[in-house]
Amino acid sequence: MRVMTPSPEDVISILLVEPDPENADLYVDSFADVPTPAEIHTVPDGATALEFVHRRGEYADSPRPDLVLLPFRLPAISGEAVLSELKGEPALKSIPVLVLTAPDDEEIRRSYELHANAVLEKPDSSEGVDSLVRLIERFWLEFVRYPKANA
Repeated sequence: MRVMTPSPEDVISILLVEPDPENADLYVDSFADVPTPAEIHTVPDGATALEFVHRRGEYADSPRPDLVLLPFRLPAISGEAVLSELKGEPALKSIPVLVLTAPDDEEIRRSYELHANAVLEKPDSSEGVDSLVRLIERFWLEFVRYPKANA
């Protein structure tokens, strides 16, 4: 059996915004177990997420994410503010953003008003993270097609 190494164009770049390092590790470990090649970049807060997507400072050489996993509730710069900026900038608005939130009708409504591509209930267990990652992989990594990055 011949193992094919995916080309860099075939690897999906995912930006995970997660303030809790243990939760971030759960997502990274779960994505490592899915068959679709993905490169997970984790940042702890909204300010750092904006630095990453704008490729500023230490993130100047970072790839443009193909997908962003963004909690609605974040310290300092909220997920709501990050989502608003991403969807308000022509160069960034085509990046799909999946908002992770509590089952809060106001947060869900506000996320869609700001053009989130989907709003998902944030899991509260490692099994929930595994399940969510499998669903994300099945739809967002296997079936969804992304435009090639211009820069």
